Amino acid sequence: MKVSDILRVKGNTLYTATPDEPLAKAIQIMAEKDIGSLVVMEHGDLVGMLTFREVIMTVVKNGGGVGTTLVRSAMDDHPLTCTSETDLDEVRRMMLDRHARYMPVMNQRMLMGVISFYDVAKAVVDSQNFENKMLKAYIRDWPEEDSSAN
Repeated sequence: MKVSDILRVKGNTLYTATPDEPLAKAIQIMAEKDIGSLVVMEHGDLVGMLTFREVIMTVVKNGGGVGTTLVRSAMDDHPLTCTSETDLDEVRRMMLDRHARYMPVMNQRMLMGVISFYDVAKAVVDSQNFENKMLKAYIRDWPEEDSSAN
């Protein structure tokens, strides 16, 4: 299974921020849209990723608030990325190694979407459920041995 299979099911709604917008505005968008991340874009290029992890770290660093902090100061400026052709097993390994919950999907320099650890887990479970269903159907239809052959 490839990342493109997840994006096909998930859809292509993307939420982005710019590095020079106030962090408070980005947090408000995340809360309103009930999302855990924003892709940070500048002049059409991916320059970072803002997740609730970076938000919480910034709030703690600032003594409980974000004040006038800009997205640029809080974002991960080296986010882990994959392509739509990356195999799901590789994505799982990458996300686990870096403790990444969100991953932008890039084809060359074009942002195709964002997948979450939840999306990956759901795809794996759905695939396993389908495989189990097919195996059970196959076992039920197993041809009986011819008893006259003995």
